[in-house]
Amino acid sequence: MMWRVIEYSKNDAFMNMAIDEAISEAVAVSAPPTIRFYGWDPTAISIGYFQCLGKEVDLKNCAEFGIDIVRRRTGGGAVYHDGEITYSVIAKESVFSKDILESYRQICGCIIDSLALIGIKSEFKPINDIIVNGKKISGNAQTRRNGVLLQHGTILYSVDLDRMFSALKVSDEKIRDKLIQNARERVTSISQQRTVSWNEAYEALISGFTKGKDFCLGDLSDSEIMRAKDLAKSRYMTSEWNMMRL
Repeated sequence: MMWRVIEYSKNDAFMNMAIDEAISEAVAVSAPPTIRFYGWDPTAISIGYFQCLGKEVDLKNCAEFGIDIVRRRTGGGAVYHDGEITYSVIAKESVFSKDILESYRQICGCIIDSLALIGIKSEFKPINDIIVNGKKISGNAQTRRNGVLLQHGTILYSVDLDRMFSALKVSDEKIRDKLIQNARERVTSISQQRTVSWNEAYEALISGFTKGKDFCLGDLSDSEIMRAKDLAKSRYMTSEWNMMRL
């Protein structure tokens, strides 16, 4: 089986989610299994499919700071996207275990292998986290539709917790300060663990995710690009989608 690897590029939040869906649709028909690396420009928050937007995100601060907000097709919690490398793995369900926990373990193992290449020892913490010295460095989410598995997640290279919690909804400043302190105790990043450049971290991720796979570097097809643009406009940029649960 030959995998397509799409190298790192930045998009806004709406296109990032639309591209994942467009690839998923293409893989369901004839496209090869795909690994994609990407970033977010501008900074964004993605919320899980089942979350209530108004309970999770400070809409006023996000508007003031120019932070995009998008609802994912995957579940899980609100994620602040800045100072990270995001990946997507998209393939037929048959490529991975039918057991959800085991499939998380399989894919998250690529992150563990990647971090080991830059001298960071990490471990899988069920159901969908990677931790280093007891602190979270990667969160992941998965959905399965039309016979296709999509898992995407973040690997923190650096993190600005003050800006993160200014974008997420917190009812009281004292609580905000406590949450930031708790997050410092629970969250880490590559740059906090090792003196490693962003490029070195990214190259390690490519190596970890392609380990044991036949692969070639590739691009989105013209039809995937057209479909992603349509999905971004018709779904991911709309208030009907993003505010379906307030």
